[in-house]
Amino acid sequence: MNLPPPNSFFFLISVSISTFFLSIQFLQELKFSIAQTRSASERNLQEKNMSSPSKRRDMDVMKLMMTDYKVETVDDSVTQFFVEFNGPPDSLYSGGVWRVRVELPDAYQYKSPSIGFINRIYHPNIDEMSGSVCLDVINQTWSPMFDLVNIFEVFLPQLLLYPNPADPLNGEAAALMMRDRPVYEQKVKEHCLKYAKPEDLENKQADDEESDDDDYENYKTSDDEMEVEGL
Repeated sequence: MNLPPPNSFFFLISVSISTFFLSIQFLQELKFSIAQTRSASERNLQEKNMSSPSKRRDMDVMKLMMTDYKVETVDDSVTQFFVEFNGPPDSLYSGGVWRVRVELPDAYQYKSPSIGFINRIYHPNIDEMSGSVCLDVINQTWSPMFDLVNIFEVFLPQLLLYPNPADPLNGEAAALMMRDRPVYEQKVKEHCLKYAKPEDLENKQADDEESDDDDYENYKTSDDEMEVEGL
């Protein structure tokens, strides 16, 4: 059996020991580097989250505008706008079209938008006069993963397809739905024919614009009267 010379043997041991300690040092440096990288990533994520709400809001509004939905902003604001929404096919609301008001809170995307129907709709979870949608319907499932397109492609269609009479904003509609379903369905269709035709949107928009003009004229007249009194 051939053994390495003594000097070679000690040299190999020395190299092995050095390699072992170098490996430990390498692992320690690697762990330190990973920790630094993770810390930097967490800081970047925190900074991004602090500055991202307005960017996310703008991106979501732009994404909605790039779809087939008709979007009308209010005074060029991205926090309040109107969207033309059609009733889902194969539902009681099929063929109806509504002007839906959307208001984005300061905490969007962590807080859900406020949704309201401008022209009237008969539904247990929608106030018939104000058009407000039951907040629990959206808030219970809302998360930052969703965007504005989801509101009109998922949330509202599901709401119209599957009303929840146990949590009503329109008590009459909820009671009628549970007591006499055929009469309830007939009333839904009657409301669609009476209030949810395309020309109803045009008339409603014209009425809103006329109301805004009247408010402006009244405000202007009031200012003129105050100036005369001050002379």
